[in-house]
Amino acid sequence: SGARLAGTLLRELERRGGRHGIATMCIGVGQGLATLFEREP
Repeated sequence: SGARLAGTLLRELERRGGRHGIATMCIGVGQGLATLFEREP
């Protein structure tokens, strides 16, 4: 689900010390979504 993808991305950003991450999701019927996350220091 989208919540699992976002949660995993945010956990990995923290673990690796990253600042930006992007998650892409397929909604179906040719639709998609991309979300950019920025972690503040």
